[in-house]
Amino acid sequence: MRIKLKHFLWFILILFVQIATAQEGYISGKVTDKKGIPIPGVNIILKGTSASTQTDFDGNFKIAAKKGDILTLSYVSFATINVAASNDMKIELVETQNELEAVLVVGYGTQTKRRSTDNIARVTAKDIQQVPVANVQNALVGKLAGVQITQTNGKVDGGMDIRVRGAVSISAGTQPLYVLDGIPLITSDESTNGAATNPLITLSPNEIESIDVLKDASSAAIYGARGANGVVIITTKKGKDGKGTFSFNMSQGVSEATHKKSWLNTDQYIELFTEASINGTGDAAEAESTFDFLAQGTDWRNREVNTDWQDLAFQTGLATDVDFSVSGGDAKTKYFFSGAYNNTTGIIDSNELERITARSNISHKISDNFTMGMNLSFSRSTIDRVQDDNSFTTPLQAVAQSPLSPARLEDGTANPNTLYANYLLAADNSFWKTIMRRVTGKVFAEYQIIPSLKINSDFAYDLLGQTEDYWQGKNAPFMATDGEAYATSVNNETYIWSNYLTYDAVFAEKHSVNAVAGMEFQKYERRYQSVTSIYFPDDSFQTVDGGAEVNAGEGNETASTFVSQFLRVNYAFDNKYLFKASIRRDGSSRFGKNERYGVFPAFSAGWIISEENFLKDNTVLSFLKLKGSWGEVGNADIGNFASRQLYGPRPYNLKSGLSFVQAGNPDLTWEKSTQTDVGIEWGLFNKFSFEVDYYEKSPDGLLFDVPKPLSGGGPTSITQNIGKVKSSGFEVTVNTKNIENQNLRWTTSFNITTNKSEVLEMPNGQDIVSTFTINRVGENISSFYLVEYAGVDSANGDALYYKNTVNADGSLDRTTTNDYSEAKRIIAGNPFPELMAGLTNTINYKNIDFSFTFQGEWGASIYNSAGKYQSVAADYFDNQTTDQLNRWQNPGDITNVPQARLYGSNGTGESTRFLDKTDFVRLRNLTIGYTLPKTTLKDAGISSVRFYATGVNLLTFTNYNGYDPEARRDDTGIGEEFYSAPPARTIALGVNINF
Repeated sequence: MRIKLKHFLWFILILFVQIATAQEGYISGKVTDKKGIPIPGVNIILKGTSASTQTDFDGNFKIAAKKGDILTLSYVSFATINVAASNDMKIELVETQNELEAVLVVGYGTQTKRRSTDNIARVTAKDIQQVPVANVQNALVGKLAGVQITQTNGKVDGGMDIRVRGAVSISAGTQPLYVLDGIPLITSDESTNGAATNPLITLSPNEIESIDVLKDASSAAIYGARGANGVVIITTKKGKDGKGTFSFNMSQGVSEATHKKSWLNTDQYIELFTEASINGTGDAAEAESTFDFLAQGTDWRNREVNTDWQDLAFQTGLATDVDFSVSGGDAKTKYFFSGAYNNTTGIIDSNELERITARSNISHKISDNFTMGMNLSFSRSTIDRVQDDNSFTTPLQAVAQSPLSPARLEDGTANPNTLYANYLLAADNSFWKTIMRRVTGKVFAEYQIIPSLKINSDFAYDLLGQTEDYWQGKNAPFMATDGEAYATSVNNETYIWSNYLTYDAVFAEKHSVNAVAGMEFQKYERRYQSVTSIYFPDDSFQTVDGGAEVNAGEGNETASTFVSQFLRVNYAFDNKYLFKASIRRDGSSRFGKNERYGVFPAFSAGWIISEENFLKDNTVLSFLKLKGSWGEVGNADIGNFASRQLYGPRPYNLKSGLSFVQAGNPDLTWEKSTQTDVGIEWGLFNKFSFEVDYYEKSPDGLLFDVPKPLSGGGPTSITQNIGKVKSSGFEVTVNTKNIENQNLRWTTSFNITTNKSEVLEMPNGQDIVSTFTINRVGENISSFYLVEYAGVDSANGDALYYKNTVNADGSLDRTTTNDYSEAKRIIAGNPFPELMAGLTNTINYKNIDFSFTFQGEWGASIYNSAGKYQSVAADYFDNQTTDQLNRWQNPGDITNVPQARLYGSNGTGESTRFLDKTDFVRLRNLTIGYTLPKTTLKDAGISSVRFYATGVNLLTFTNYNGYDPEARRDDTGIGEEFYSAPPARTIALGVNINF
């Protein structure tokens, strides 16, 4: 017999109402801390009964009780107390400063750290505020165990790569789901210039209260088909009851590249290429002829020109941040308003970001039982962009130019006759401007049906609109049409309607139940248009309508929907035996008609051993908990039409037509991930807390394009769920209170994570090989797959490679050859770190505060795919890194750089010669501040003034030979560098004023 979900939910509602105990009278009151700030979520139990409730966001509560009854109040980080009930109670809780306890934000509710059986990492506003970075994600680096955060490169608009507990997919999305105040955010990259942008650059850190990362299936399964890569829940600030407050913050910083490479100057260039010409062609004539061209009439023999192209490509960056907030409220209405302005001039020429954001969060209590509110935010980000790393007109590819070439002519115009296209021509005669506009909003209502049962209804909206304008004038590189203008417009919209019941009660003082049941509908729509025009009368016309001919255009629309039902139950017995179960059913238009719906269950349990009688009064072991979880989640990030049989337009001879472009698969569904987590948490002396977890993630049904028989005609492949991988490792988190007294407080937080991501199954057991990587059963995901470089033959300067062919006995032939084609590729490295760590110290001494974070990664490698041009001892006329001066020159020379041979291809083959370990330790951020004494401000009407200095990426310890161990190619590839900009090192000064 099948029961419809709506009947089931009504049954749950009736059951909850029957269970709840009603009494004739009610007691109301308010709970605050010692500063008078309301505390939401305080558990209140009528002693000796099952009646219970929680305080709302304003600290208010109402419970069925009578005067004189005993109420027990408990809340994490505060001492549990018993008070006698009375009319209009004002109750103050005393903070215990227990770092093991915190309130975590989870899907559709909150959860205390003490009672949590999940693995959730958390940072609060104080952890990310006043860090001078343009995006929220960069402020989190090094602070979350199991979470790797890397900005693609040092461009201000650079995309972000965030991996929660390792690589868990090969062809589907790998990024977590972001949820802002209950709104699943649009995170699609809409860039059309080849380099990814970061859609979350539209968020301002000043409006964020906390960020909770759901890492295991027990916590993420409430998001079902979208939780496989983890869930990042961002909670914005809310108003509090009491006097209105105004906060103002301003900072100004300067930036530079974390590292620059060393390139040949004119003397070195002439020396190396003259020698290479003699070795490669028999005399110096080829080099000298090219020198004449590169010098463009200047006297290269007398070294008249010595252009530092790298110095031109980089610039001193500037970062300006200004933000304010106003908050407050009374018993009925709470408000929070904020605004922020950011202007970041990047370290790369012609790269800049300007962003304005505004937020309004309001809630109003209409009656004792009914509250409504609205969250609304707006952001506008204007980005001056440069081309992707694979474009000759991107600034950093200028390092390939010869130092003999003048960058500009005597009249100041860019030199058009250089080895490659002069990026200054693009800087002077073109622009690429991207504007991202984002509006997020939520209208919510909460009705307290009875003290232990409430219903929430939320309607949310997210709009991410983006326009791009690319204009090239007549003198821009490669311009053959007297100018060109290209404009795009895209709108991404999401509507989410959520309705859910929350039941929270305690029975017989020992049985605590929290349950959430609900349903959600989400619709996503996207509309895209672009147009190109050419033949402009003058460079003063820089928009599409200035061209004489519109020669290209595109337009398309797409949509998808999710329909979901979910249920989660938390049960605690005697505050020490913890159980949790959740289930979500997701249906999506993205998947095949035979696999439209999926069910995602999760279970977890915990045992607070320190609550047992034999440990309860232990003064050494202040806390001890064992926990474990298992669950299934999905990865639905595969595009909207992967399951559909598609036909596309195919015009011929000005006639319209259709062609078969994609084979359908009615059985296609999301990638499924089974995840297990076991852990232990303990505390010592109420000063030290430890958490150790082992996790294992096993995504199954990975998506691959499987070849079809050619005899079938049409598309040659079909998308299927075939393949399996596994990611596993350990996480350790340590928090300590080193010193705590009236004048000095010193705390430390340390985390370390191991990870191994392994391929378990592949389509038909076959390897999937790309230019530099391979996916093979039993190996790391996307392992580097390269010919192994063996150094230099000391007798003749030839580059050598290990053959690595298979001998008759199955061993590898480790003899060397100077014939690249004789050498076989081997698995040579891992693009993902196997060990990550972060260390944060915070020290407060009287009015001085000081904090710093170190971050490190080990076990990963980067392949420099530009190495065959820039570090090959003058094989062609690209400028070379100075290490190529250590080339082989005479028999007997011992070196790793082959003989310089112009056009000789001596060591230019793709090989481990260009693969490098990226192990590093970095001083990620450091802040020192001073707060003026209150006595100085008492007559000024100001509550506090704090001056601070802060820095990001101040020091990096690494043996990596490239620009930076975190810089990656922005247009393609995994673990690949290609003229990629390093991150910025920033130092800023600021002031924070509170009224």
